Amino acid sequence: MKLATLLEDAERKLGVVDGDTIVDLAAAGLDPEITDMTRLIAGGDPIMEDVRQAVAIAPDHARHPICDIALAAPMLPSTVLCAGSNYRSHNAEKAGAPLSGKEPEFFIKTSDCVIGPNDPIVHDTILTKKLDCETELAIVIGKPGRHIPTDRALKHVFGYTVANDVTARDRQVRFTETGTVFYELGRGKAFDSSLPLGPVITTADEIPDPQALALSTRINGELRQHANTSEMIWSCAELIHVFSMNFTLRPGMIILTGTPSGTAWSVDAELGGSWHPTEDLLAASRYCLRGDVVENEIEAIGCLRNPVV
Repeated sequence: MKLATLLEDAERKLGVVDGDTIVDLAAAGLDPEITDMTRLIAGGDPIMEDVRQAVAIAPDHARHPICDIALAAPMLPSTVLCAGSNYRSHNAEKAGAPLSGKEPEFFIKTSDCVIGPNDPIVHDTILTKKLDCETELAIVIGKPGRHIPTDRALKHVFGYTVANDVTARDRQVRFTETGTVFYELGRGKAFDSSLPLGPVITTADEIPDPQALALSTRINGELRQHANTSEMIWSCAELIHVFSMNFTLRPGMIILTGTPSGTAWSVDAELGGSWHPTEDLLAASRYCLRGDVVENEIEAIGCLRNPVV
């Protein structure tokens, strides 16, 4: 099932993509108390069964052509736990901090960073001159847990969505006087419009193996990233295990799982980039600028599209 949040007269409503239509769940008879995605997720299997029934009997007035509907970010997560340097190819293309590739790099974004499909990514030149974009698989937590064993971790997943980990590279990548690299992940990663999410959440039953998904990034139609989630250093299950050491994972939390090679950083020698494109990928000639259109796509979920303004 593909769940979405639609916008109607600035009001957020829950919906389900059904073929080439989207079903407004409130209009289809879902409990009016279920007003946002986090509450739906926390309701567990009973609520999901109600959702299935609502879609099955949805009247015509509750169905809308997808092309006529504006989508918001599918949810506003309470907490976004992020893993950096989690693809071997990305780890090899850049200047590495001492722990790069040895343990997950841990940083946090918040719901204040989140924007939805077609919303603008704001390039604030006071904050950064080097705005970069990254396609990442986002895990949506469905069941709570702490110290979750890896072999049970995927049982805590509600579904998956597409994330764009927008980054201020000149805020992130720093050098000491001796040339050692360190990352300032707070200012480099968390700022207005730095987390586009969407277009939908695909439930876990439709993605039995999250380590077998193709993902790509296109900027102005040019293919910059193309990889598979099988190339992660730490799997989705392992990241859930690691993050659950710090936090009790709760319904509605999101985990970002890292990005592969092909970022603009990868060819920025000033910041330690050393990547050479292969196959049909195009190396970035610059960082993102006003007027660019970024498309982040992951198999079985969809394409997240945002302009840079």
